[in-house]
Amino acid sequence: MQLKINMKDLMSGLFLVLLAVIGWYLNQEHNLGTARRMGPGYMPLMVFWIQGALGLIVTLMALFSGPDPLEDWTTLDIGTLVGALVGGWIAWRLAPQLGTFFGQTYNAVGLGMIVGLLILSISPGWRLLGLISAAVCLFGILLERGGFFIALAATIIVSAFADRDHRPLGVAAMTVFLLGLCWWVFINQLDIRVNLWPTS
Repeated sequence: MQLKINMKDLMSGLFLVLLAVIGWYLNQEHNLGTARRMGPGYMPLMVFWIQGALGLIVTLMALFSGPDPLEDWTTLDIGTLVGALVGGWIAWRLAPQLGTFFGQTYNAVGLGMIVGLLILSISPGWRLLGLISAAVCLFGILLERGGFFIALAATIIVSAFADRDHRPLGVAAMTVFLLGLCWWVFINQLDIRVNLWPTS
């Protein structure tokens, strides 16, 4: 079998594996619990394992699905990437000064990631990756203090901006539907104990 490298898929797969490894590392300090009584580290660990496996699959498939070279980066693409790294690092380092909530490792890192990813999404080439990833980070930041419903609604709304042709009514309908579905699955059926509404 001859190698026909798809560089886009190869870079995507390696990126997924890298994020999974970082996630595994950061998740080590959290209790896993059991499948019925999940600890704070259980679901993230499952997500990181699945993400890592998918990244490996994409990477292996990329070796035989090409050629598909990477597109040339524009000055804006490079500038927003550098700006995202610098802005995210600065936000992470300054986050503990915003209060005890951001003094915790995950919250400070999460804020830095949100800032960096929003800067990244300025470039059309990074828009999808930046906004959808920022939405996921936003969920993690808002869940503890903002509650399940606020965190999920914010995630859905920010993700919707990744599509320039999104319709506000469609986003509102999807938000209501997903709030109901996620409440039924995670809160009602799996009995996951999280705050549903904001707490002080």
